[in-house]
Amino acid sequence: MKTRPLVAASLLMAALNGAGAQGGGSAVPGGATPATSLPGIPNIAFDKYTLPNGLQVILVEDKRLPLVAVNVWYHVGPANEAPGLTGFAHLFEHMMFAGSKHLPRGLADRLMEGAGASDSNGSTDYDRTNYYDTVPSNQLELALWVHADRMGYLLDVLDQKSLTNQQDVVRNERRDTVENEPYGIVEEALNHALFPQDHPYRASVIGSHTDIQNAKLEDVRDFFTRYYGPNNASIVIAGDIDKVKTRALVAKYFGSLRRGPAVERPKVVTPPITSEKRLVVPDRVELPRVYMGWLTPPAYQPGDAELAVAAQILAGGKSSRLYKSLVYGRQIAQDVDADQDSRALASTFLIEVTARAGHTPAEIEEAIDAELAALRDHGPSEQEVARARNQIETAIVSSLEKLGGDGLADQLNHYNQYTGDPGYLAQDVAQLRKITAADVQRAARTWLQKKSRVVVAGVPGIPELPPDPPAPKPARTRTKGIPGGINEAEAWRAQMPKAGPAPRMNLPQGEAFKLENGLTVIHHYNPALPLVSADLVVRSGSDANPVTLPGLAGFTAQMLTEGTATRSAPRIADEIAQLGAFLDTGSSTGASSVSLLALRANFGAALAVLADVVQHPAFPTAEVERQRASRLGDLMQQRDDPETIAALAAAGALYGPRHPYGYGQLGTEPAIRAVTREDLDGFWRRHYVPGNAALVVSGDISRSELKALADAHFRNWKSAPVPQLSPGTPATTKARVVLVDQPGAGQTALRLTMLGAERKTPQFPALEVMNAAFGGLFTSRINQNLREDKGYTYGVYSGFRYDRTPGPFIIAGSVRANVTGASVSELLREAQAMADKPLGAEELAGARNAQLLSLPNHFETNSDIGASLAEAFVFDLPLDYYRQLPERLEAVTAADVQAVARRYLDPQRLMVVAVGERKKIASQLEKLKLGPIEVRDSEGQLKP
Repeated sequence: MKTRPLVAASLLMAALNGAGAQGGGSAVPGGATPATSLPGIPNIAFDKYTLPNGLQVILVEDKRLPLVAVNVWYHVGPANEAPGLTGFAHLFEHMMFAGSKHLPRGLADRLMEGAGASDSNGSTDYDRTNYYDTVPSNQLELALWVHADRMGYLLDVLDQKSLTNQQDVVRNERRDTVENEPYGIVEEALNHALFPQDHPYRASVIGSHTDIQNAKLEDVRDFFTRYYGPNNASIVIAGDIDKVKTRALVAKYFGSLRRGPAVERPKVVTPPITSEKRLVVPDRVELPRVYMGWLTPPAYQPGDAELAVAAQILAGGKSSRLYKSLVYGRQIAQDVDADQDSRALASTFLIEVTARAGHTPAEIEEAIDAELAALRDHGPSEQEVARARNQIETAIVSSLEKLGGDGLADQLNHYNQYTGDPGYLAQDVAQLRKITAADVQRAARTWLQKKSRVVVAGVPGIPELPPDPPAPKPARTRTKGIPGGINEAEAWRAQMPKAGPAPRMNLPQGEAFKLENGLTVIHHYNPALPLVSADLVVRSGSDANPVTLPGLAGFTAQMLTEGTATRSAPRIADEIAQLGAFLDTGSSTGASSVSLLALRANFGAALAVLADVVQHPAFPTAEVERQRASRLGDLMQQRDDPETIAALAAAGALYGPRHPYGYGQLGTEPAIRAVTREDLDGFWRRHYVPGNAALVVSGDISRSELKALADAHFRNWKSAPVPQLSPGTPATTKARVVLVDQPGAGQTALRLTMLGAERKTPQFPALEVMNAAFGGLFTSRINQNLREDKGYTYGVYSGFRYDRTPGPFIIAGSVRANVTGASVSELLREAQAMADKPLGAEELAGARNAQLLSLPNHFETNSDIGASLAEAFVFDLPLDYYRQLPERLEAVTAADVQAVARRYLDPQRLMVVAVGERKKIASQLEKLKLGPIEVRDSEGQLKP
């Protein structure tokens, strides 16, 4: 599997979490949707029909980009699992990528990547399993061929070797995403407490080590035969299609597949919680966290939408009640979150709050209880409800920008499964708009009572992990597939379909103009949806940090929304939320930015707020102290994450303590404590000047409209000298091996790194093709070796970080602790192989085409477009850079790839960083004979 397990959610919260997109119109069986609409919500017309074998087909024609999303849902998940096989639906999802009769293992992934597929994956939640790809429009037939072969001919070739390998991979995934993930086992304990022993939702989607290991080949066959027939599936095809031709292709590839047995939906009664349950769960974390959970109405049942609005009111950003009370006001919490997690059998309402250092779970629980009591007793204000509705609507519309993955196609499938109507959007939003303060209060009173909840405190300590049985020895021989495939052999299916005529690749370019004060404005008109995205970006990031104050750029960016000359921090948050907009700040190695997303109707008002925070930050002393405490808390949480620690240790070792890139964006504890208000104000005055900045806007706004708004809001921004930055020369450690000790870790977070290239290098296309083959794709050499062949990891990847000066080349992934040395050895061997021998013609074509043909997918959303245009500004690239890039990628040769591999992938210069239990991994690293081991701390600095 190439995925992470997901949990289904209703539209309202899924949209806010970036987990879903929606369609509109009411379905007409066997025909097209009638034209229905709701003011402010786009109407998505679709056709829905059913093949004789029961497969439901939903077609959406969308000509925005030359792309097509293919999204298949099987209506099966852990809700259908047999006792003793928790996690089996998720394990089976992995098996669907293990090869089928006409597509030997790994071939489908190579073909799809080489055809320009992106957003290709699968996921499992409690009620469904899905598989999806976004492909260039001329490769639709290839995607249908692949999905149909999995649906029809998996069992013909499935064998024990494939099962054993994927059991290893899934168990690595469990270690990576549950046991080594901060609070992962705490969340699992919460889920166990919410549901009784025999309930299908009790176990986590990924299951237990024991049950994963106990799965047998016959279990796989039974599961496939029972649940993976076309009559238990639906397929959405959305994008640049011809509906008549697409219907013919669907009939060709899926029409002859046999109907499976009838599938009965699980009939499960979820017993209510009648008395409060309480747990304390120790974990390897620095800050306590309180979880509260309630059982709530199933998806799309009365109370579901009202509770989604309640979650937004309680913890939906800085304008929410829990944030204002616990984080901003009392400063006892580090972060807050709430969610109505909607499912078919029963939903859950969850609140989670991380304590600030020095505060206890009891203190946090008391504060949460006070806010819940106020919501139950007095209800929210109508203004709070309107604010929540507005933000949810903006999130809904923005989720329509993507075609595949968690975008439009997936949401139509979601609606189809949960309501029977792919076009439920208008009804869903209409219901949202009707919700009143009284409705929210009623839902809180009904469902969020103390007696019916589970309270779990995750506290610092030694975790009690479930059994981790050893995996059996892998089969020595590859046995034949399970005899007795389901579908008749059809010889024509062995022939890969030919691609259609290549679509025209017309990538966004943007148009620039300047204001008199020197501010660059870059505009891209995109009227597809009533949305506008904006980024105010300055060419100063951590490269501008003083040596003594790492993290200053990030601290300054964080302070921009914490008060201006005329707006307080709470007013900024409330005003943006009332507009249904989203405002954020951030910094990177070479830039700082303020980002905005708003509906077209509210963009002008929201841009006024952005302009104010950029030009008139007040840096109030009280707010500086609030954010200082917040950053110190973030630093503590950072120490909980092994992969982040590995990244920090790699940066410190690669650049040294006197280089601004030798630290993370938070900086260090001494630096955070030392920063003054004057430091922040000084950084802003030096770097946030018009000549060092660009306003990048993409969306449903004309050039003349944007020019008028830019003039109105930015013309009084005073010009000032543009700072000249020089981050200095890296002082790389002489050690080849760096270790950070993390007692009790079951995995090792690995990072191999060396200095790479700057962004403006003419070798950029060759570097991207080389990296794709080595570690940038799922089918890359290192991922196939360590994951698919050996089962050492859930995944390993590589990539360049391009800066104005040479940035790092990075190989990263987490591996089982007992194969740390073997994994490093394999990675170094693969690096040497890239330099020793040029890519073969097939591998070169696959890597090159994966980069070239997938380019349109990088411009699906206004935020994507804006980020690309902002990158061009930050690195002084021409605005037509991406329009020139296809030709440059197409020209990359095997000799070019070998040349950059020899220079930038030198195994003799790759530094090994390992974060794990020293007593388990040090001897393995010593056997590699790479030299003495250098020990660093959790912030990446040398231990005294």
